[in-house]
Amino acid sequence: MYTWAYGLPALDDGRWWTPLTGTFLVAHPLVYIPTLISLGALGALEYLRGSRVALAYFWVGQLFGVFGSALLLSLLRLFSGWTWAQEAASSLDVGPSAGALACIAALVGLAPAPWRTRGWMLLLSAVIVAVLVFGTVADLEDLCAVLLILVVDRTLRPQRATLREQRLVAFIGMLAFVAIETILAIVPTDGPFGGTEPLGGSFWSTAIDVVVVVVIANGLLQARRWAWVVAIILMSINVLSAIGLALLLPVAGDVDVDVDVDVTLLGTAALEIGMGALSLLMLIYLISVRGAFARHRRTTLGGGAEPTVDEASALLRRAGGSTLSWMTTWDGNDYFRTSTGIVAFQKRVGAVIALADPLGPAEGRAQSVGEFIHAAEHAGLVPCFFSVGETVREAVPDTWRSLVVADDTIVDLPGLAFTGKAWNSVRTSMNKAGREDMTFRLTRLADEPWGVRAQLNAISEQWVGDKDLPEMRFTLGTLAEADDPEVRIALAIDPHGTVDGFLSWLPIYGDDGRGVRGWTLDLMRRREGGFGPVMEYLIASSAVAFRDEGAEIMSLSGAPLAHEYPPEASMLAALSARLSDGLARRATARAARRGPGRRARREARARACARASRRVPGRAPLRRSQRALLRAS
Repeated sequence: MYTWAYGLPALDDGRWWTPLTGTFLVAHPLVYIPTLISLGALGALEYLRGSRVALAYFWVGQLFGVFGSALLLSLLRLFSGWTWAQEAASSLDVGPSAGALACIAALVGLAPAPWRTRGWMLLLSAVIVAVLVFGTVADLEDLCAVLLILVVDRTLRPQRATLREQRLVAFIGMLAFVAIETILAIVPTDGPFGGTEPLGGSFWSTAIDVVVVVVIANGLLQARRWAWVVAIILMSINVLSAIGLALLLPVAGDVDVDVDVDVTLLGTAALEIGMGALSLLMLIYLISVRGAFARHRRTTLGGGAEPTVDEASALLRRAGGSTLSWMTTWDGNDYFRTSTGIVAFQKRVGAVIALADPLGPAEGRAQSVGEFIHAAEHAGLVPCFFSVGETVREAVPDTWRSLVVADDTIVDLPGLAFTGKAWNSVRTSMNKAGREDMTFRLTRLADEPWGVRAQLNAISEQWVGDKDLPEMRFTLGTLAEADDPEVRIALAIDPHGTVDGFLSWLPIYGDDGRGVRGWTLDLMRRREGGFGPVMEYLIASSAVAFRDEGAEIMSLSGAPLAHEYPPEASMLAALSARLSDGLARRATARAARRGPGRRARREARARACARASRRVPGRAPLRRSQRALLRAS
C-alpha cells in the first residue's frame, strides 16, 4: 500500500504515479461498498453530460484534490509549526473520494432551481464540517475538489432565486448553523485545531445561542430587516473571533504549558474556529441576498401628505386606468398627490420614474403630468414616465425624448371566435389539450389548496432559477403580487392533478366606476417537461372565460423589442433586430449547457425565434400565442 498510496510523502519521494494508482485502492475491503455507491455520481453525470465530460470532472477533481491538498500542506509545514499540518503532511491516502465529490458537485450544479442553491449550501456545509470534525487528508482533498467545481462551474448564484426562496434558504441556513453548533458541542471531535470532549462546553452558553439564532432565523423568514442586520453582526463576530483564535492556537501549541491548564480550553477554542468557518459561509450568503431584506425608503415630493396605496386603489377603481395601472398598487411604489389625481413612481439613481398613466379622471392627467414634473425638478430629481399613453406623451415638454420599448397586444373579446387561418395554432393547442384531458381553471390564488400553491411556488422557483436576471418587480410581478384577491390565476392541470403551467391576470378598470372592463397578462410560467403548448392553451381558455363573463378587452402585456419602426427609424430597427438575434443566440448557448434531452428542444425553439425575428426588420421574437392573437386581432 505504501508504494501505491498518494500524498505529500509520496510526492517528496518521487512516486509520481501514486495519484493514479491510489485512486483505484481503498484502505479496507469494506470501504469498497461506500466507494462504489459514491461513484454512482459519476454514472449519473455521464448519463446527463456524456462520458468525456463526466471523466473530465472526475479526474480533474481527483487530481486537484490530491495536488491541491499536498501543496497546501507543504506550505503550512514550511511556514508554520502547526501540529495538525505536520501530522497531515506525513500522511498517505487512497481512494477516489475527491473525484466522486467533484461529480456530486457537478450534479448539484445541474439540479433545477431552487434545489441547486440548497444542494450547494448542504454540500459546502458537509465538507467544511468534515474537515473541522475529522481533519484527515481525505477530508481536505474533498474540500479542495468541491471548491474547484464551485469556482469553475459558477452555478451557486443565490441572486437567481425568488425573494421567497432567498429568505427560506437564509432561514434554513441559520437553523442548520445552530444544529451544527449543537452537534459539535456534544460530539467528540479531532480536527485541525484540536479535539473536544462530549459536553465539554457550557450548556447554558449553547442553549442561549440556540434561542438567539432561532429568533433571528424566524425574523429572516418574515423578511425583517433587523433580523438580517443582527445576523450579519453575529456572523461577523464569529468570523473575527475564529480568525483571532486560528492565529493564536498554532503558537500556543508550541509553548510548554503547565499541566494544571485545562486542556479542554484548546478544544473549546477549536470548536469556535469551526463555527467561524461556517459563519463565514453564512455571512457570504446573507450579503449576496441582501436585497431580499431591503427596507423600502419612502420618497416624498412636495410638502403635502403622501397618498396611501388604499387611496390609489380606490381612485383606480373609481376613475379607471390603463392596462398597467394595477401595477401602481404593488409594494415598492411611492405616490405623489396632484390637484387632479395621483402619480405612482419609484426613485432610482437620482431619477423618479412614474409608472403608467396618472390615476384620476382622463381630463386631468395632463395637469397631473405637469405638477409631477415641477415637483421632481424642484426636488433635484430627473422625472421620467414609463409605459404611458399618448395623452401623457403630449403633455410633457417638447424638449423631452421618447422611445418605444414595447407594444401592447390588445384583444377585443366581444364576439371572439377561434375561426380562420390566423387562429390555427390556438385551435391546435386546444384540441391537443382536449385529447390529453387537460383541465383549465380560472381561480384566485388564495382559494387554492396548499398542494396547488406549493406546485406554483416550485414552478416559479425553477423558472426564476433558469434566468440570467432576478425578478425585476417593476412591471413584472411575482407570486406575492398574484396573491391579491383581485388578481385571477389561470391553471392548466393534467389528468393526474399536476399543474403544468399558470398565468396571472391583473384587472383593468373602466372609467366612471364601471368596474373591471378587461384583464392584463402578468405571470407566464410553465413546468419543465409538461404539456407542450400550455401557454397557448391557457391564453385561449382565459380569453373564452373572460369573454363569457362580459369583459371587453384582454391585454397580453408589452412585447419587448417588437415594435415595427417607421422607415425613418432604420437605426433603431437595426438595433432591435441585432438585440433579438443576440438574445436568440444566448438562449441557444445556455441550452447547450443543459441536458441532452432538453438541449435539442431549446435549440429548436431558439432557431424558431431567430427566424421570426428576421421576418420583419426591427421585430424581435414574440411568443407564439402573442403572434397568433396579434394577427387575429
